[in-house]
Amino acid sequence: MTSRTPRDSRLRLVRNRPMATARRPAVNRGSRPAPRPPEGTPPPSELARQARAGLTGAVAIAHWAAAEHGAPGALSDEAAARATEALGVSEREVRTDWDRARLIGLIEHHAGTTRPGWRLQAWDRDDSAVLRGWVALLDAWSLACPAPETAEPTAVAEVVEAVPQLLSLLQLSAGPVPISTLLDMLRQRVAELRTERCEVPQEVTEDREPAEGAGGTASADDAKDAEDAATLEGLLDWALDALSSVGALTVREEPEDGPEAPEGAGSAADDDKGDRREAELTALGNWAVWVKLEQICVAAQSPAGNIEQHAADMLRGCAGLTPGPARAEYRAWLAARPVGSAVVELIDAARGDDALLRGLAFEALRVVGAPAEPNVRAVVDESCLRPYALLWLAEHEGADPDEALDALTREEATWLWVDTAAAISDHGESPLLVRHLESAVQGTVPALLAEVRAVGHPRTVQVLVALAAAHPDPALAKAVRRAAFQVHTGGA
Repeated sequence: MTSRTPRDSRLRLVRNRPMATARRPAVNRGSRPAPRPPEGTPPPSELARQARAGLTGAVAIAHWAAAEHGAPGALSDEAAARATEALGVSEREVRTDWDRARLIGLIEHHAGTTRPGWRLQAWDRDDSAVLRGWVALLDAWSLACPAPETAEPTAVAEVVEAVPQLLSLLQLSAGPVPISTLLDMLRQRVAELRTERCEVPQEVTEDREPAEGAGGTASADDAKDAEDAATLEGLLDWALDALSSVGALTVREEPEDGPEAPEGAGSAADDDKGDRREAELTALGNWAVWVKLEQICVAAQSPAGNIEQHAADMLRGCAGLTPGPARAEYRAWLAARPVGSAVVELIDAARGDDALLRGLAFEALRVVGAPAEPNVRAVVDESCLRPYALLWLAEHEGADPDEALDALTREEATWLWVDTAAAISDHGESPLLVRHLESAVQGTVPALLAEVRAVGHPRTVQVLVALAAAHPDPALAKAVRRAAFQVHTGGA
């Protein structure tokens, strides 16, 4: 028996296309409509202008560091003196601007030296990069303006944890809020934190000696409460000063005829500066807090409920979702944790043995966007991640997703084809694996098999065996099985 068509034609793929036009799985990259900021919020261009105006010193020190051609990673006294002379500012301003430039991402430390960060290159032309840098500074306000050395570390940590709630109150109030109101909320939040930690063990109360008088106990408790109140008031002043220094809010005296001013207030009220001051978010601060509140709302609307899972488990939970709901789940998961640690988790998940998680991890990194760029660039030299990283970077730099394959060599594209086939064989159906042949760069099956054997993917044998079992064409299945056997035995 002979076939009705020449056997060689069975070993030709459906279409012979160049690598640049090779078919990729269709991905719907649409996203939900962006929520509108509160009425009166300036446009992003104006917000970016305000951020640039407040960070001119940090930009100047970053340009100075770039001109130094490998400035030391830590700002030594000698380097600070050179910067002071070059920029014409005080040494204290130099050190403050240096720390801010690091927190914003204008300068980066590598191998003991300082070099310009990617954000410095985009500073004058990319408003979104400026706003992300300013938000990074806002998130690190307690590092930009360290707490007093005499402050107790535990109390400082409590205040830092309570500040987001204070900022939320300021944003929702849409106007000035008396400092006394913020102090009351700070006390309540700190009390909640201490209760959550079960700070006061029950046995302490039970073991008190009966001889201790009720009056003495009350006096000691009152003294401790007064000390705690004074500590929190001082740390609130520090937090407000720090947030003011980064441009998130302003603190000013309340008007004498303001609604909060008590009638007939005496000298005692005049001595309490908290009763005479009020705080209000700036336009930048109001916008940034609104963005964070919006992210919390997104996190609360997680469609698949994977917010608390580790990256690998979250990605497994998204494996059965279509692209739109999957991206919504990625956004919710990202909104519930710091971006830096989330990116590290995703890349660690991509390094695993599951090829499907590798592809999904980089889809989640596309949702992260620019903040993930340094981490993605850092894994370009890892063989298992290189094709994914190169495609991510090409798309991030503006390449059309259908043309991003130009960033890969023939070998890298073949490696990616095998890795995708491994994901399909593990999690997909046989017809999908057969259709995956259409996305191969090579025009014929013999050419594909030769290059697949050459790239040395660790799953090559399993992929070829699965493809041979799934393909309905006996001639092609036989050729694929022979190739799998040759790879398994180390033959040519």
